[in-house]
Amino acid sequence: MNLMYYFILFMIYSIIGWIVEVFYCLYTDHKLVNRGFLVGPYCPIYGSGCLLIIILLDSTKHDFLGLFLKSIIICSILEYSTSYIMEKFFKARWWDYSDKKFNINGRICLETMLPFGILACLVVYFVNPFFSNILSIDVGYLKIISICLLTILLIDFIISFKVVINIRKKLGKITKDNTEEITKKIKKIMESSKIFHRLINAFPILKLDIFKSRKIKK
Repeated sequence: MNLMYYFILFMIYSIIGWIVEVFYCLYTDHKLVNRGFLVGPYCPIYGSGCLLIIILLDSTKHDFLGLFLKSIIICSILEYSTSYIMEKFFKARWWDYSDKKFNINGRICLETMLPFGILACLVVYFVNPFFSNILSIDVGYLKIISICLLTILLIDFIISFKVVINIRKKLGKITKDNTEEITKKIKKIMESSKIFHRLINAFPILKLDIFKSRKIKK
C-alpha cells in the first residue's frame, strides 16, 4: 500500500515538475519546450525531491522557517548529485548555472534554491494533503494505476538511455582532435534521432564532455 501510494505521488509530482519547467521556459524563452531527460511529460527529479520532503519533513511542518531551510538543503543536494551523476555517466553537462551568481560548480545556484524552498512549503501545506485525500481509494485501483505508470516509465527510461548511450558510442568512433568532424557527426545524429533533437531543445545548455577534450579516444 505505502509503496504504491508513494510511487503514484512520485509520478504526480514528476508531472507537476514538468509543467512548472514548461511554463518557466515559456515565460523566459517565449516558446514551448518538452523539458526533461525523458520523452514523457514528467521530470523525475521533481518527483524525487517532493517525496524526500514529504517523507523527511512532513513531521516538521509546524515550523515554517525550518521546513523552508531544510527543503532548500534537500533539493540542493538532490540537484547537485543528479547533475554530477548524469555528467559522469553520460559524459555530458545537462544544465549549467555558471553564469548565475552564488552558484556551486555551475550545478546549483541561489536563484533556483529559493524557489525550491517555496515550492516545497506549498507541497507540504497544500498540495500533498489534496492528493493524499484523492489517493484514499481501494488498494486494487492503486495497484492497477501503479503498474500502468511503472510500465510507461520503464519503457521511457530504456528508450531515452539507449539514445544517449548510442550517441556516446558514435562520437567515440572519432579518434582524432577534429572539432569540425565532431560537429558534423553531432548534426547527423540529431537529424536521425528525434529524441536526441528533443533533448537538445529541452536542455539548450547541454554540453558533451567530448568537446572539452582535445584528444578523443575510442
